[in-house]
Amino acid sequence: MTYLPMPGLDRGIFLVFSVLIIGAIIGALICYILIRRQVRREYELAFKEWMADAEKRIRRDTLGKSRAVLKGKIAEQLAPLLPGFDYNPADARFIGSPIDYIIFDGYSEAMEGDGEIRRIVLMDMKTGKARLSRTEKKVKSAVTSGAVEWETLVLDDV
Repeated sequence: MTYLPMPGLDRGIFLVFSVLIIGAIIGALICYILIRRQVRREYELAFKEWMADAEKRIRRDTLGKSRAVLKGKIAEQLAPLLPGFDYNPADARFIGSPIDYIIFDGYSEAMEGDGEIRRIVLMDMKTGKARLSRTEKKVKSAVTSGAVEWETLVLDDV
């Protein structure tokens, strides 16, 4: 005698129900796998689109910042020739870092014998919204606190 889980159910009906249940489980698994693949593809596509948009934004921002930096560097070099530069351009020496210029105010006249160097100015140029860097602030602090000295290095054996 064969054991059937439900007494009075004949073997044919039991097999049909078993096959239907197993088929439903397999069908559910296949649907789950297919839906999961589709959702994954959609998320991957959306992520790729987001990445492309983000890359475009980053490139655009970087290009804008590069242009601003380049304009600033050009302005730094041309500053002595622009209106608003209150010194003789021949008195200015561009050094670039950590400050842009050392200005020997009166140097041109002193070289011609017609005057003295009135003062020495350390100058940094800024364009747009640029501010002093941390290092530039430290240089400014050293200058304003009077921590500036003159030294002459004598090299005897050269």
